[in-house]
This record gives sequence, C-alpha cells and structure tokens, in this order.
Amino acid sequence: MKELLYSTMPEILKRKSCDPPTNPPPVKQQKKGDMPCTSAQLPKASSHQNLTLSDWLIVYSYVDLHLNTPQADIVQHFGSLATRALVFTQSTLSCKLHDRPKMEAYVNDNPTALSSKRPHIVVRPNVECCASK
Repeated sequence: MKELLYSTMPEILKRKSCDPPTNPPPVKQQKKGDMPCTSAQLPKASSHQNLTLSDWLIVYSYVDLHLNTPQADIVQHFGSLATRALVFTQSTLSCKLHDRPKMEAYVNDNPTALSSKRPHIVVRPNVECCASK
C-alpha cells in the first residue's frame, strides 16, 4: 500500500533555473589628461555664509561715506578686504539697501541682535513681552 501511495503522489516541481543577470560593461571614464586645454576659470569653492546685522551696518556706513560709488565697486571693495572679507553680490546689496530702514529699526529695538543673521520672529505676543523685560 505504501508503494501505491507514493506512486500516485505527484512529482515535486522545482523552479526552472534562470540565467544570471547580465550587467552592461562599465563605462570607461575619461582621464583628465585627455581633456582639451581651456582658458576658462573654475569657480572658487567657497562656503556660503550669511552676513550678520553688524556686517550690514558696516556696509551701510561705507555706503554713506561713498555716496557716488557704484554698487559693483562696493561689492568688490568688501570682497577684497585682506583681514575680513565680506562676500556678497550686487543683487544682495541692492536688496539690503532697500531693507535698510527695517534693519536699522530692528537693531535699535534689539541692540543684542547685532550678531544674528536674521530677525527672530516671535509668534506669541506674551513671550515677546516677557523677553523684552
């Protein structure tokens, strides 16, 4: 009877074996020595840093002393300082000159904010009241 049971049971099916995946051959990278010569300058790798309110007040005082100086020259002057260069663009200077009254009012209201990079926004008025005392 055992023989009968085993003979009537179906064969155990196995999965068909698949071909191993074929990866495309790696692409060869060009060597730097094969590149053509060019006179183009690579951009300087510098980290972006926002200026503090104190830095902008220094820029404002320079602008007041040199009224007829173009904004591009002011940007170049502060970018070329040997001791502590302030790096910003002419577009940024134009926007900051437009916001000058707000920034000066904020500094007058909060004298300790000179080292901050942007104004602090307080959502709850009772917190602002306690913080100003």
